[in-house]
Amino acid sequence: MLAELKKATEQKMGKTIEAFKGDLARVRTGRAHTGLLEHVTVDYYGTPTPLAQVAKVILLDARTIGVSPFEKKMIQAVEKAIRESDLGLNPAAAGDTIRVPMPALTEERRKELIKVVRHEAENARVAVRNLRRDAIHHLKEALKKKEVSENDERRSQDEVQKLTDRSIGEIDKLLQQKEAELMAV
Repeated sequence: MLAELKKATEQKMGKTIEAFKGDLARVRTGRAHTGLLEHVTVDYYGTPTPLAQVAKVILLDARTIGVSPFEKKMIQAVEKAIRESDLGLNPAAAGDTIRVPMPALTEERRKELIKVVRHEAENARVAVRNLRRDAIHHLKEALKKKEVSENDERRSQDEVQKLTDRSIGEIDKLLQQKEAELMAV
């Protein structure tokens, strides 16, 4: 039972870190990357469809993303979807591809993005701490029901705390990397 609890808590903390990585990937830096357009949905004949299912997304250079719709008549719909996304991008159609240049970030905008990233990191830390609280609650319940000894319960609490410390350390490391990336000119 203790091993199961530890394994489940470890998996949930891993999922929290993966979700945080996904949140960080959505925050735009000065460099272009294809993951930026992952959550953009295109109106594909009346159905909201992820951009990756209607077009090929590639990097043209360090500051430009290229989008090639699979169907020529989808160019306007894809361009409109990118323009209307909350990313502040201005795509331009050039033949049968759409060029999406990344505008340079101002100092003020960089600081705003750092605040957003720090908020996301704090949310991830809170999620990890909630998982720790739940795991410790389950351990105490098991001790009350005499399913585990006091020594096993104490040892398991220490292991859960080590898992928590490791997860929060990884979140902090990811946050520092993203802050450095945002501040790089």
